[in-house]
Amino acid sequence: MGMNQFLQSLSDLETINRAPGYFKFEQHSVAAHSFKVAEVAQFLGDVEEQAGHAVNWRLVYEKALNHDYTERFIGDIKTPVKYATPELRHMLADVETSLTANFIENEIPKQFQAAYTRRLGEGKDDTLEGQILSVADKVDLLYESFGEIQKGNPEPVYTEIYRESLSTILTFKQLDCVKYFLAEVLPEMLAADFSDRQKLAQLTDELLQQQEAQA
Repeated sequence: MGMNQFLQSLSDLETINRAPGYFKFEQHSVAAHSFKVAEVAQFLGDVEEQAGHAVNWRLVYEKALNHDYTERFIGDIKTPVKYATPELRHMLADVETSLTANFIENEIPKQFQAAYTRRLGEGKDDTLEGQILSVADKVDLLYESFGEIQKGNPEPVYTEIYRESLSTILTFKQLDCVKYFLAEVLPEMLAADFSDRQKLAQLTDELLQQQEAQA
């Protein structure tokens, strides 16, 4: 038993497309998503560090790079399906946990099993690094949906994905990196010239106002 199976399985993540079942102008694989989330998390960590917070960079990179590895076992399930009910989400999480534990036990050498149990476990926790992962994951999803809207994709699902992504990001508004993203990055993104710009800007304003009203 060596690391061959793990290293070989990384190629599987290149063949798993995100948002399956919907028309899209640009395909995004799980492997590409993991890389982009790591890049976004790196930027968000920079903001937090400049704001005076201690960032465990090892955890940031481990969480970001590995957060969707378990999709190798069950694929990328449509978000509306995955979150249809809390019970279904828990069932899927249990399946992922079981398959991951079995993979680590049977394919990862014992001296590395503790490390990969940490790396392939649920990374979105209450730590600063876990919250950075949660935000980074949704930032990339926001950009994926924005890219389709910008290109004129008529599928309404991308507007809903944009809404869900931004709504989740707003739940972490106490983080300095989210404050920076909302103040500096999001307005620049919406300043681009595209046909549904006004509609998307209105939706964004509504979500921001709702969050402020709930504060």
